[in-house]
Amino acid sequence: MTEASEKINLLGLSPTKMEEFFASIGEKKFRAQQMLKWIHQYGEADFEKMTNMGKGLRAKLAEISEIALPEVVYEDFSSDGTRKWVMRMPGGSSIETVYIPEKERGTLCVSSQIGCSLDCSFCSTGKQGFNRDLTVAEIIGQVYVAAMSFHEPGERRERRITNVVMMGMGEPLLNFNNVVDAMNLMMDDNAYGLSKRRVTLSTSGVVPMMDKLGDVTDVSLAVSLHAPNDELRNELVPINKKYPLKELIAATNRYLSKLPDRRKATIEYTMMEGVNDTMEHAEQLAELMKQVPCKINLIPFNPFPNSGYKRPSNNRVYRFRDHLINEGHIVTIRSTRGDDIDAACGQLVGRVADRTRRSAKYIKAVQLDSNQ
Repeated sequence: MTEASEKINLLGLSPTKMEEFFASIGEKKFRAQQMLKWIHQYGEADFEKMTNMGKGLRAKLAEISEIALPEVVYEDFSSDGTRKWVMRMPGGSSIETVYIPEKERGTLCVSSQIGCSLDCSFCSTGKQGFNRDLTVAEIIGQVYVAAMSFHEPGERRERRITNVVMMGMGEPLLNFNNVVDAMNLMMDDNAYGLSKRRVTLSTSGVVPMMDKLGDVTDVSLAVSLHAPNDELRNELVPINKKYPLKELIAATNRYLSKLPDRRKATIEYTMMEGVNDTMEHAEQLAELMKQVPCKINLIPFNPFPNSGYKRPSNNRVYRFRDHLINEGHIVTIRSTRGDDIDAACGQLVGRVADRTRRSAKYIKAVQLDSNQ
């Protein structure tokens, strides 16, 4: 008998790896499609209830594999439809996942790592340091929990999640293989069936991995910019010292050039009072972004204890936005959602007994052009 700790967690197998698993136990490849549907479309984790698989196969699956789901230690649903979960990972650390409903979409923000090694000066996650990468099962498990929160296990799920943004805790490109496998699951028709235009990866600018990403997928791209010049970005986003703006912009354009359509990148710009929110910064950003087909998303800073930064006034944000628009850019401002359940930067996890402080400030950071 295989010990439970040695069992293969089918939750994290990509379509290709699921086929390889069934082939390894002498089963036909079509079993992979059946299993993917049971797990991701019906939310079923009990092999005995998978009625289109024979009794012998179900017994074999129970012996050598499992569907190990994330441990949800806290969940809350806002009056505006926002949903938020805290999930504890093996080892004791936790992450947060947030679902934001909008008129024509439902966006889920997903984490790729516990902590982060990039240490951006304004990010609460970076203050924790880096713990470890999340596995494919831990990444896709966040989507599973959110998707299945709308119905009972065994019922075919509704398509309530239309968009996924890899903008939670961590730098996705530093957990490359697991993130790519998880995104493939998100887009697979037998799993979540999301459009490549509706799955977005956000990076702080790991240039070599941006090029590698363009060779294996064509999901949408967001860039965490936050500063319009190298001097300031070196301070706010330290990876800029290794990959400065000129290289980042070139890599962004290379990625966009590989896409089969005319998608734009989303440029994320967190605004901090007196730091990067002056009209001079607006002028620099407007000029810089003329080099990239993009949409700019302005994110008023959401303060957390000892951050050292403040949120700019609304008037300051609007002036900044108006200048960018006057220069011909598409610009949005992130709106706040889920206040009644602390669905904002670092608010919730401080009330839950764990060592993380998940930032949800990017939840509405991307305005995908899927509806255009």
